[in-house]
Amino acid sequence: VCVFAVKVGFQGKEFAESFEVGLALAVGMTPQLLPAITSVVLAAGAKVMSRHQVIVKQLLAIENLGSMTVLCSDKTGTLTEGIIQLHDTLGIEGSPSERVQELAFYNAFFQTGFANPIDRAIRDSREFPTSDIEKLDEIPYDFIRKRLSVRIRRNGDSLLITKGALAHVLECCSTVETADGSLADLGPYREAIDSRFIELSNAGLRVLGLAIRNVDTPHLHKEDETGMTLVGFLVFADPPKADARETIEQLRDLGVGLKVITGDNRAVAESISKRVGIMSPVIVTGTDLRQLSDEALFQRAREADIFAEVEPNQKEQIILALKKGGQIVGYLGDGINDASALHAADVGISVSSAVDVAREAAQVVLLKQDLGILVQGVREGRKTLANTLKYVFFAIAANFGYMFSLAVASVFMPFEPLLAHQILLVNLLADFPAMSLATDSVDPEQIHRPRRWDVGYVVRFMMSFGFASSIFDFMTFGAIYYIFGGDKPELFQTGWFVESTLAGLMILMVIRTQRPFLLSKPGALFLFAVLSITLITIWIPYSPFSEKLGFVTPPPMLMVIALGVTFLYGVGMEIVKALFYRYLAHR
Repeated sequence: VCVFAVKVGFQGKEFAESFEVGLALAVGMTPQLLPAITSVVLAAGAKVMSRHQVIVKQLLAIENLGSMTVLCSDKTGTLTEGIIQLHDTLGIEGSPSERVQELAFYNAFFQTGFANPIDRAIRDSREFPTSDIEKLDEIPYDFIRKRLSVRIRRNGDSLLITKGALAHVLECCSTVETADGSLADLGPYREAIDSRFIELSNAGLRVLGLAIRNVDTPHLHKEDETGMTLVGFLVFADPPKADARETIEQLRDLGVGLKVITGDNRAVAESISKRVGIMSPVIVTGTDLRQLSDEALFQRAREADIFAEVEPNQKEQIILALKKGGQIVGYLGDGINDASALHAADVGISVSSAVDVAREAAQVVLLKQDLGILVQGVREGRKTLANTLKYVFFAIAANFGYMFSLAVASVFMPFEPLLAHQILLVNLLADFPAMSLATDSVDPEQIHRPRRWDVGYVVRFMMSFGFASSIFDFMTFGAIYYIFGGDKPELFQTGWFVESTLAGLMILMVIRTQRPFLLSKPGALFLFAVLSITLITIWIPYSPFSEKLGFVTPPPMLMVIALGVTFLYGVGMEIVKALFYRYLAHR
């Protein structure tokens, strides 16, 4: 608009010609390919990730995956094998008990709530006859009570069987069943029960309690879970994955911290975590979280490695606290109670075997519940983000500097440095190699650390490279104008077209890497596009349709100047790049 106003209002240029030039400059300065580049880059990234068993449901999640700084995950299936087995059934004194196993089987067999690995492990360990058992009622599991009750009739007796987290089952009990079948008060046994629980938990074993009570009421209520008898313990094993330690190290090397969020007790979580390399972990329990203010939660969320005994709603609180601290948070979950956390995270991740609600809430789905797959997904996400940023930097550096130079020259020169259709031709030729950035290779150091959109960084980049680019443009203006005279606009436009197009290709080569560009291997398609457009640019002034484009056949000296300035431009941009990444990039 400014160029148009100056040319028409102050210089008396023709309205139509000035409008065309102003419009062409506006089009040239706009990164019009950004939506297309972003879509192509993200689609290419999603295709590559699918080969690594990572399915992307929302393409923009790829960038968040690459920017992720913290991954929150349950331990089951990620740090552990995810194949829960009934390791032992113990009576109150700690001896193996078939009675405990039988009662647990009836509880697991007759419950009709959501499927879960605990009940599956109980049923798979051993079957007991059920033909003479009648199910009467049940109280489904919930994440507040943390127990499940089933009422059955056997041999004429109505029996309530309750299993769940030991502490929550003990809340319902007043007596225990000893080895000889007699009942005794819970009190004298409480210390031994707690000691056994701690011992098993420290070994990485998950311990549930099992209690019974005869109930004759016609309808079962939660209030009936009282005055029960503790019969024994159900001990479950889920060993750590053999490669869990290595995978966690790979995440750390990529700058991604791992925080374990689990409903298991702190002793089990700590034991498993230590066995996979999370030494001296800072542990926060669900009880601790309930006592924290919002500000204190923000601090503890940043410091903690493990969140144990956590309730479903607390998972979302943890994630929001981490995001408040500036982290890009990923959450890996597969259960009903993970849906809100998956929505709250910057990138929600689930697995193909997850419940429907978890898969629907997730943006990324792993075909296998394995952190190793996710590591590869993070790498591909960073490649995708890096290639997207390459185009952004090219658009703001090359286009801004080039169009700024043209705008200034259009105001002060006696003729147009480039006609409107020539400006658009330069822009069109630059688009082909820019599109090929979707499949460009990425230097390893650009994958090593998380990257994110930073407006301040982009502005500093634009100012540094844009104005440096304009300086070389003005040098080219001067060289062509004074060597070949200012009375040959077609010759000037020809030389400026060649130099500006080649300079655009040069800066694309320079800014695609933080290394000296000769030390970074470009992608094959990108290199082919750059070389092809270089040859086409040099050929156009000599082509049969050169005159129709407003060009003339240039003398050899003009081409030497154009190529020489392009070379100096590349050297100059390398110097600017080195100074930028040393002094300005990390402000």
